[in-house]
Amino acid sequence: MSDVEFKVKDEKLAKEGALRMDWARAHMPVLDSVKKRFEREKPLAGKRVACCLHVTKETAILMETLKAGGASVALCGSNPLSTQDDVAAALVKEGISVFAWRGVTNEEYYWCLNKVLDTKPHMTIDDGADLINTLHSKRTELLSNVLGGQEETTTGVIRLRAMAKDGALKYPVIAVNDAKTKMMFDNRYGTGSSTIDGIMRATSVLLAGKTFVVAGYGWCGRGLAMRAKGMGSEVIITEIDPTKALEAKMDGFRVMPMDEAAPLGDIFVTATGCRDVLVKRHFEKMKDGAICANTGHFDVEVNGKDLYALAKSRRTLKPNLEEITLANGRKIYFLGEGRLINLAAAEGHPSEVMDMSFSDQALCAEYIAKKGATLSKKVHEVDEGIDAEVARLKLASMGAKIDVLTAEQKKYLESWNEGT
Repeated sequence: MSDVEFKVKDEKLAKEGALRMDWARAHMPVLDSVKKRFEREKPLAGKRVACCLHVTKETAILMETLKAGGASVALCGSNPLSTQDDVAAALVKEGISVFAWRGVTNEEYYWCLNKVLDTKPHMTIDDGADLINTLHSKRTELLSNVLGGQEETTTGVIRLRAMAKDGALKYPVIAVNDAKTKMMFDNRYGTGSSTIDGIMRATSVLLAGKTFVVAGYGWCGRGLAMRAKGMGSEVIITEIDPTKALEAKMDGFRVMPMDEAAPLGDIFVTATGCRDVLVKRHFEKMKDGAICANTGHFDVEVNGKDLYALAKSRRTLKPNLEEITLANGRKIYFLGEGRLINLAAAEGHPSEVMDMSFSDQALCAEYIAKKGATLSKKVHEVDEGIDAEVARLKLASMGAKIDVLTAEQKKYLESWNEGT
C-alpha cells in the first residue's frame, strides 16, 4: 500500500475497486486521450489539487488523469452516502490521498474535507462548493495559495454566484457545470438514467402505469422526466419558473403546483437545488404507498424532519428504503435518507457521460494552471475551446463525423451585406 496519508473504510478492498476502475476506464475514451497527453506534457507539474467529489469509479479516472499531469492530488467525498469504498482503497494504492468512506457523520465529513485542505492546495475541484465555502469561512489562511477552482454541480454554482455577487469570492472559479458538454449531457442523460437506476435498486417498483412527479424542469428534471415517461409512467412536472414550466407543458407533461400534485403522485423526485420542496403539508396529502426521493445535491429538498415528525412508526425494509407509517395508517416510503438517490442506492452516472464532464474538469485544471493568476475573482464560464474539444473527441470516440464549413460558407456567415 502507498505511503500517502489517507483514511478509508478498508484497504483490503483495493482489488475490487481496481476492477471497477478498469470498467470505467474502458468506457471513458475522451478522458483517456486527455490523460495520455497529460502524461507527455505534465501541465499540472508542481500543483496541489484538492478535490471534494463523489468518490466513484469515474471520479477515480479523473484523479488518475490529474496525477498523470503532474499534480499532487487529495480527495474527499462530497456526500456521506456516495463513496464507493473499494474505489477509495484502490486510489490510495495508486498514490492518491483519499479521506472518504460511505456513511460518514457530519463531523467526519468536515474532518475529511479539512484533511484535504491541509495539503495547501493551488486549486480546488468541488461538487457542491463545500471546499470553497470552508476555505472562505474557516481556512482563510490558505486562500493566498489558491490560483482558482472549479464547481461541477448546479447547486454549487448557485452558491458561488451568490458569493461573487456579495463580493465574497476570493479566487476565480470555473462553472464546469454550465459547460454544454457537461450540463446538456451529464445533467440530462446521466441524471435521467442513474436516478431511475437508484429508484429501481431501492424499491424494485414497476414504473409503468405510475404517476411520477418531478420537481424542477432544469436539465436534471428534463432527463428524469424523459426516462420516466419512457418507462411508461404518467409524468407531472412542478416548477417555479414560467419558461421552464411552459417548456414542460409543450414537451407533453402535466404541469401543476406541488400542492395539487401531492395527492396524485405515486413517486416523487426532487431535482431543484432548493430546500423544502416536499414538506409536511405535502406528506399529509400523499396517497398510501407514495415514494419520495431526491436527486438534487443536498438532502434539504425533501424535508425529512417534517416527514419523521408525522411518523407513528418507522422501519428500514432494506438499504435505502425506509417505511414511514403515519398516524392514519398510510405509509410513505423515503429513499436514501433524502440524499442523492442515484449515488445512495446506485452507482451514479454512467461512465460514458462522466467521460465528458471529467474531461471538462481535467482541461479546466490545465487552464487554471496556465491562466489562474490572471483571472478575476468571479465565476467564469468554461472556455469555448474546451467545450468544443471535448465534444469533438467524444464524437470521434463514437465513430461519428460532422460537416465542415467551406470558405464561402464562413464568409457568408461572417458578413452582413449579403441579402436574399
